Amino acid sequence: MAKRTVALRPHIQDALDVWGQLIRRGRLERGWTAKDLAARGNISEQTVLAAESGHRGTSVGTMMDLADLVGVPLFGIEDRAEIAIRRQRGEEMLALLPSSVRRPRNGPVDDDF
Repeated sequence: MAKRTVALRPHIQDALDVWGQLIRRGRLERGWTAKDLAARGNISEQTVLAAESGHRGTSVGTMMDLADLVGVPLFGIEDRAEIAIRRQRGEEMLALLPSSVRRPRNGPVDDDF
C-alpha cells in the first residue's frame, strides 16, 4: 500500500522553507558546501539539501542541529544557557498541570455555577 501524504497547511510549509533558507544562508556565509555541513552534522549531503529546501520529511532534530551548526539561533534565542532555563521553566509549569485529561462519561459538563 502506498504511503499517504497529507498536504501541509501553507503557513507550515512557508515556515519550513524559511528555516531551510536560514540554514542555507548560514552554510554559505561560512563558505561550506552541503557536503561540508553534512560531515559536520554526521548526515548525508542529500539530507542537508532536503532540509535547505524545506522538505517535510526532514526531522525536527536534524533541522535544529543543522541550524545550530550554521549559527541560526534556535527560537530566536542567541544564548544557549537561556534555552536550558526556558526548558526548566517549561518542566516546572507542566508539573503543575494534570498529567492527563479525562472526558466525563455522562453527557456534557454542567459548568453553569
